[in-house]
Amino acid sequence: MDFLKILKIEEENSGVSTGTEWLKSNGEILSSYSPVDGALIGKVMATDKETYHKVIEKAGEAFLTWRMMPAPKRGEIVRQIGEKLREYKDALGRLVSYEMGKSLQEGWGEVQEMIDICDFAVGLSRQLYGLTMHSERPGHRMYEQYHPLGIVGIISSFNFPVAVWSWNSMIAWVCGNVCVWKPSEKTPLSAIACQKIVAEVFAKNNIPEGVNVLITGGRDVGSWLASDTRIPLISATGSTRMGRSVGATVAARLGKTILELGGNNAIIISNHADLDLAIPACVFGAVGTAGQRCTTTRRLIVHEEIYEKVKERLVNAYQQLKIGNPLDENNHVGPLIDKDAVSAYLHAIEQCKAEGGHFVVEGGVLSGKGYESGCYVKPCIAEVKPDFQIVQQETFAPVLYIMKYKTLEEAIAIQNSVPQGLSSSIMTLNLREAETFLSHAGSDCGIANVNIGTSGAEIGGAFGGEKETGGGRESGSDAWKAYMRRQTNTINYSKELPLAQGIRFNL
Repeated sequence: MDFLKILKIEEENSGVSTGTEWLKSNGEILSSYSPVDGALIGKVMATDKETYHKVIEKAGEAFLTWRMMPAPKRGEIVRQIGEKLREYKDALGRLVSYEMGKSLQEGWGEVQEMIDICDFAVGLSRQLYGLTMHSERPGHRMYEQYHPLGIVGIISSFNFPVAVWSWNSMIAWVCGNVCVWKPSEKTPLSAIACQKIVAEVFAKNNIPEGVNVLITGGRDVGSWLASDTRIPLISATGSTRMGRSVGATVAARLGKTILELGGNNAIIISNHADLDLAIPACVFGAVGTAGQRCTTTRRLIVHEEIYEKVKERLVNAYQQLKIGNPLDENNHVGPLIDKDAVSAYLHAIEQCKAEGGHFVVEGGVLSGKGYESGCYVKPCIAEVKPDFQIVQQETFAPVLYIMKYKTLEEAIAIQNSVPQGLSSSIMTLNLREAETFLSHAGSDCGIANVNIGTSGAEIGGAFGGEKETGGGRESGSDAWKAYMRRQTNTINYSKELPLAQGIRFNL
């Protein structure tokens, strides 16, 4: 495959790098199989404990140099990374699609998201603002400034194998930090490709080894990061179970975390909705990335007056979905990441039926020509009650639950009744309904949308959620502050030494 050659992906690859240097390791061998066709793409030598400590030491040394470079100069390097990503967009997007299983359009879109965050970070590099304030003491000046933290550890998930890393790394870099990235063990080759692309830029600018570090492996490697006192911040994306473990470990050493965890996202469809907008938003939200986004639409809360009409249109739309090789742009839905995900999908369907759910679009695993990997499943729709146990859980698969409501207050209560709190939407042309949904009495999620779906966030806004979603924020707005430490400074330029609060201390 040409895109593997372009990205310099070999049959066997080191999974440990400090930039241009790739280290040998005695860690486990990770085999990356494509869920598209079941083929072995390549093998990766994961990080062992000894090599891990070497690269963390290298990152610490590099930080001492990198932090002293002016932020706009760091931004210039990130700008060059964005340009390099533009060169590799087609090839990297194809690798993401092939290794993870998302559609080619989504693969390209993920790389575009990386380019966009580079552009955002370049501007941000000249806007790392502090504050000035008036001192109560004469002849004094007070202000706040921000300093880099040091090493930022990034643990990313398989469903966005490159974009979420870029959200963290590009912002962390312009802030003056160095980054250590542990990608998902299910998509290591996409990470290796990114490391090689970025290393080209750093080498061209004579940046020391260690500013961009890659380590690979399973849960044990992630636990090394979480427990390492040399790493002041861990940004982790994944399941709520994983987040609880990482959060507890980092908190025990008084470190900082950014946690982006599970989502159980709902769209409220009002009887005042424009269904020509609502139906495509619901379908893409539910089946995009085969239901493997943290922002995937998992619940539809539909007004009873239009419930049957919405159900009919959804069933019709699902009948038009094309499931198959995601590199074929004619297909809408690709495979799940692996057979474990297929098992979780089948278990959710059985549990839903056991609780009394009625499937208006049946699920199942596809077989035969083109589906040899065993990872292709049918997107399905089930009529449920909001309090079903399965509805309270996040299943990383294209299973959509639909339910009725009578009043907006009831709909919002249903929307907020799950443990997760990432993304939410309402479809309505009624101004009062829209504003109520966005008010204190509305959605309790970190993201709340009107007349667009739950899936597909822009990098300009801070991304993250509440409750079991973790409470972290990444990407845009002022999320950069999480990657820095705040310092308050007071300067006395007078000839006196007055104390605050009028305290007197005479000698």
